[in-house]
Amino acid sequence: MLTELKNRGIKDVFVACVDGLTGFPDAIGAVFPKTQVQLCIVHMVRNSLRFVSWKERKLIAADLKKIYQSITVEEAEMELEAFARTWDSQYPSISQSWRNHWPNLIAFFDYPNEIRKIIYTTNAIESVNSVIRKTTNARKTFPHDQAAMKVVYLAIEHAAKKWSMPLRDWKPAINQFMIMYQDRMPDFN
Repeated sequence: MLTELKNRGIKDVFVACVDGLTGFPDAIGAVFPKTQVQLCIVHMVRNSLRFVSWKERKLIAADLKKIYQSITVEEAEMELEAFARTWDSQYPSISQSWRNHWPNLIAFFDYPNEIRKIIYTTNAIESVNSVIRKTTNARKTFPHDQAAMKVVYLAIEHAAKKWSMPLRDWKPAINQFMIMYQDRMPDFN
């Protein structure tokens, strides 16, 4: 898939926000070596809470929030250590999982808040994928590829009308990307 994107003309990717698919960060690095990979925080939290009892979920989620809402990597590391001291006796796999994924969890700390808001989760992409899945599953077969593409296009157009805005806080983020990646930003003139 990544090679296909490159073959279709994508020359560079600044940041790739991914879910926990094993090997995906390595695959991204092989095709787009300058790309910084950010693991979806929402997926990490969901996975962390998967085996937690219902009565403790809110407490653990609040403690995890202290980690990913930290201002700096150092503060996040201190919060992870505090989390481990509090919860490792009951749920040692949570802090271990965060430590194992740490390099791809802290990528967004390299960015200003304007960019952090849009790269910490893959939810926007998952929303689009959900719309596409619902539409294509309802039809099962298409006479040709163009018919499928038309249905997908119309489904996204229809769904976009319901979405309050394309991507919240995108304009401040793109301005920050233009500053940070001035040498890699495509010329739109």
